[in-house]
Amino acid sequence: MARLKPYFPKSHGQPRVDDKRVLSGIIFINRNGLRWRDAPEAYGPHKTLYSRWKRWSEKGIFARM
Repeated sequence: MARLKPYFPKSHGQPRVDDKRVLSGIIFINRNGLRWRDAPEAYGPHKTLYSRWKRWSEKGIFARM
C-alpha cells in the first residue's frame, strides 16, 4: 500500500474514508462482477466506492498504477 500511496489524491477539507479500504472494495466489486450497491459494508458505503472509482478513473489514477 505504501507504493500506491503517491497515486491517491490528497484530502481537501473533510477526512476521507480510508483509501486502502475503498481500493479493496473497488477491486472486490470488479473482480466479482457485482453491482455497487451489493458491496459488503466492510468496504464502506457503496456510493463512496462508486464515486471514488468514477473520479479516479477520470483522472487516470488506475492507468498510472
